[in-house]
Amino acid sequence: MASTLTYDQVGIREDLSDTIWDVSPEEVPFSSNCAHTGVDNTKFEWQTDSLDAVQDDTAVEGADATFAAATPTVRLQNYTEINEKTAQTSGTLEATDRAGRGREMAYQVVKRAKEIKRDFEHHLVGVNQIADNGTANSAGRHTASYTTWISDATYVGEGTAATGDGTDITTDGVQTPFLESMLEEVIDAIWTEGGDPDIIMAGSFNKRTLTGFAGNSSEQSIERSTKKIINAVSVYESDYGTMKVVPNRFVRSRDVLVYQSSFWKIGDLRGMQNKEIAKTGDSNKRQVLMEAGLMACNNLSSGIIADLTTA
Repeated sequence: MASTLTYDQVGIREDLSDTIWDVSPEEVPFSSNCAHTGVDNTKFEWQTDSLDAVQDDTAVEGADATFAAATPTVRLQNYTEINEKTAQTSGTLEATDRAGRGREMAYQVVKRAKEIKRDFEHHLVGVNQIADNGTANSAGRHTASYTTWISDATYVGEGTAATGDGTDITTDGVQTPFLESMLEEVIDAIWTEGGDPDIIMAGSFNKRTLTGFAGNSSEQSIERSTKKIINAVSVYESDYGTMKVVPNRFVRSRDVLVYQSSFWKIGDLRGMQNKEIAKTGDSNKRQVLMEAGLMACNNLSSGIIADLTTA
């Protein structure tokens, strides 16, 4: 007597999980480590200053005071950029029963907001992008990226460092392997200028390279109880202090950023917004956007190691 098998049956209900698995990275380490400040215009400005160089300024007893003109502050500027995405769902779709989410529009809006945050992170540390006011009706504004603000504390190989005011890029040169001496040179330069860097940020390849620096070569350990092999660097101890080593999927893979996080801010003209667009038929429309720019409060606080190999 033959058994009744599932292969021949009609009416077996489907089994579709209510979990939607998405492996796409959502972390935005650079943006997350920046404080936010409000700005009131698409063009926002700030000032930097520094003390005069140390000198012998002892005075002769009884002499008249002498006066010299004070060094003026430096006035810098950047622009906000609009990062925008849209979502549209049909009335029929919203009426159906869907696995893994309730209202389809709500699901799409959350997804678009995450995508915008990733895009903005890419614009800050993943590209060479100068400050650009755009043009009416044809080109959007761009905020100057990290690389355009770094001029002094740099290791650029055969490339050319930017002037440090957001108006030109760090020109790419021939790529060379990442060495600890390069990192030490940049940290020294930042400290000499008065900076106190607290973060080293790199892509996957050069993060692994840093883990292999001589200072860590004997630090691989084994936890006997858990049978774990530990071979990673999350903190780098330099001659001038401790820095967190942060991997970033969106940083340019040929760059390693060394910076003081308190001197980098996000200028928010419009925070993340979710706007309903007028209906023109049997569908729902939403626009998700944010408008913000990068503020390099004082570029002498930070540096870059550029032109590094990536494989």
